[in-house]
Amino acid sequence: MRHLLIVLSLFMALPATAQTDVKTVTSEGGITAWVVEEPYIPFIAIDIAFRGGNALDNEDKYGAVEFMVSMLEEGTGDLDAVAFSNEQKRLGARFGFGSNRDSVEISAQVLNENRTESLDLLRRAIVEPRFDEVAFARVKGQLESSFRSDLEDPGTIAGATMNMLAFPKHPYGEPLEGRLAQLQALTADDLRTAHKNALAKDRLLISIVGDITEQEVGPLLDTLFADLPEAGAPLPPEADYRLEGGKTVVEIDNPQSIALFMHEGIAFDDPDFFPAFVMNYVLGGGGLTSRLSTEIREKRGLTYGVGSYLASYDLADVYAGQVASANEDIAQAIELVKSEWARMADGGLTEDELQAAQRYITGSYPLRFDGNGRIAGVLTGMQLNELPISYIQTRNERVNAVTLDDVGRVAAKLLQPENLHFVVVGDPIGLSTQ
Repeated sequence: MRHLLIVLSLFMALPATAQTDVKTVTSEGGITAWVVEEPYIPFIAIDIAFRGGNALDNEDKYGAVEFMVSMLEEGTGDLDAVAFSNEQKRLGARFGFGSNRDSVEISAQVLNENRTESLDLLRRAIVEPRFDEVAFARVKGQLESSFRSDLEDPGTIAGATMNMLAFPKHPYGEPLEGRLAQLQALTADDLRTAHKNALAKDRLLISIVGDITEQEVGPLLDTLFADLPEAGAPLPPEADYRLEGGKTVVEIDNPQSIALFMHEGIAFDDPDFFPAFVMNYVLGGGGLTSRLSTEIREKRGLTYGVGSYLASYDLADVYAGQVASANEDIAQAIELVKSEWARMADGGLTEDELQAAQRYITGSYPLRFDGNGRIAGVLTGMQLNELPISYIQTRNERVNAVTLDDVGRVAAKLLQPENLHFVVVGDPIGLSTQ
């Protein structure tokens, strides 16, 4: 999910970020990083991503990559989990490890005075995790508990059902039940295989921000990553979207129903993505000011929240959203979503809506480049989405270049009210599956 949030947050960048001087540095060992020198505070932030993520799980080993990543902070070499944590504290270092459907992501913030020791500790965690029995059993228990909670959470059930219907027989559509059953069968050797498959140089992306020079970056990169495998497991194929318009109801005893809705979307690198993004801000991406919120929340009081978003994943592109309402109101809320989808497809935006959206996207609630870690995360997000460094300078211009005609054309092509599929979880009244 972090990948997706970074994608969306790129559209909220301040014009001031145009002054960010990003350089590309390649080490003697052939490892490349994006670097911003910020010498004012004596520490550096490193953001690391490996393409592939949870989608690299083998068909009978769903959950292995996520489990493996959870074990990276559980010790290395002669340091068990407690000793590893204490060593971070002693050095004043902070590490983070996570995974999503498209990438494994690692972050680090280290003080310059302890840089050598801190980076050696990070290297060992990445390259030489322990996978010892005590930590393995404890983390497996934590993951099993989390999965069981997911099996009872309406929002998680809705998302898993939608993915399973949209992307059958693909890692994007893996069922929750399967993940739990396979997690219980995973062994430490399965995690070692997942480690080798996912953490390799051929899918490595790096950003470094802070008190460091270009000359220092190359040796740092080789120190951190030289011992990784040259290549990991092949990336999965594109995910074919298989859903048609209609409704799927998952009945559970709940005082309200959650409805997810989705149809095919638009690729992040499509020339029409910017008009689509501006359009979606008005339709459902603008919070309380959006058309969906105005019609469903403000005028009728059917929900506390409704929204839509464009999701451009590595292997699929979707246009999706969510609304929650009382069981007796969810049918009406769904019909209003469909009618607003159709209204935008037929008429596009007004001039006032276009200008308000452009002002907000380019100015209000900006993504603030107010810390080395956040800058590094955004730069890695740009690399994951194959954006050039120049995007920082050109992004606002592309937003402001969107015209009413652009939005009208893209809305007519992209919005497909007849193909919206709704997955409803709860005890909805007056709603039949179609």
